[in-house]
Amino acid sequence: MAAVFALLVGFTTRSAHAQARDALPTPLDLPAVVQYADSHRAEIVAARAEARALAQRPAIVGSLPDPMVMLSADHIPVSGMGVDGSLLVQQDFPLSGVLGARRRAAASAAEARRLRAGETVLDVTAEALRAFHMLSGVRRMASVLDGQVALAEDLTRIATARYAAGAAPQSDVLRADTERRRQATRRAALRGQTVAAEAMLNAALGRAGDLAVPELADLPDEPQTPVEALVAEALRARPELASVEATRRQYGSEVEAMRAMYAPMAFVRAGPSTTMSDGPGVMVMVGVSVPIWRSRLAAGVEEARAMGAMADAELRGARTMIEGEVRAALGSLDAARVRAAALRDEVEPQAVQTLRATIAAYAAGQAPLVAVIEAAVSLRMTQEERVMVEVELGIARARLGRAVGRFGRGPQS
Repeated sequence: MAAVFALLVGFTTRSAHAQARDALPTPLDLPAVVQYADSHRAEIVAARAEARALAQRPAIVGSLPDPMVMLSADHIPVSGMGVDGSLLVQQDFPLSGVLGARRRAAASAAEARRLRAGETVLDVTAEALRAFHMLSGVRRMASVLDGQVALAEDLTRIATARYAAGAAPQSDVLRADTERRRQATRRAALRGQTVAAEAMLNAALGRAGDLAVPELADLPDEPQTPVEALVAEALRARPELASVEATRRQYGSEVEAMRAMYAPMAFVRAGPSTTMSDGPGVMVMVGVSVPIWRSRLAAGVEEARAMGAMADAELRGARTMIEGEVRAALGSLDAARVRAAALRDEVEPQAVQTLRATIAAYAAGQAPLVAVIEAAVSLRMTQEERVMVEVELGIARARLGRAVGRFGRGPQS
């Protein structure tokens, strides 16, 4: 019984620890999304592990080859009286700086991979932020439809009262109830979309898809930043540029390594020996390689040079593309800001005012029900458009953050 109790306690403790590890703050805001994705997404863990693995390459390629131990019986007489033999140790080593060049090339390659892990972090974070904004839009759309259902119920009550008083036909009651049912159906269907959006956010954060997602925080207003400052920050902060720079250094070191191979390799072989005539002694041998296949070495140098030229072209292209990405993302963000502000401050208030006036006119018998329904549809479309535009605004902010290479407010100095 005690063993069963201990197992239950251990299982409960592990479950509590897992829940605490997977818990999200309430309300869930953008900084928490960024931090959680960075620490939980398996893609980021894998990219960083690969970078750590490549960081070991310089020690591997920059070391001397292992020495060789050779036991030799140079002469054994038929009579079996004595032997000429030796026990030698041989070490090969280059007469140039090829090992240092290889070590520098491997270090640059490891640095490039570490920086590409930064690209993975940016991509994963942008994906998580996009899922956050999509879920926020679905939940806000639910609020809009709740208001539409309540409005349709009010219209049904008004139409029923007017029909009971003989001031409206029965068709008004049926039309209002049809609209109520339509909005209730849309609201019920939205529950499945909410579950799907929550599952996508959980996946983007590296969580199990069935875990609960807390309330989402409202998005703060962010100050506009001049495009020149954003472009300058992107050219300074984007890991892609630093990665290409590291790749350029790698190919430069590979050119040095190939050139160094024109120099010969040397070996030293030494150890104790014995002969039948002179007895114990020491044997020493020194030799060098003769690199006569120059065409192979020249081809290796040209290959490394061509790869370096490719890296130069990639760097120029990356700079151009990054600047274009920043300008395009900022343009999309500005467009979404203008639309969101107009819908929030002008269009939606006017649609609300129109609906109220139309309802009052219908209640007074001065307007038909169809006018009220048209005003309600206009308000609903305006509110839904505002939700979608604000989702676009959030996604545009995430896209700009990805283009700049940092998710946050304002440029960094």
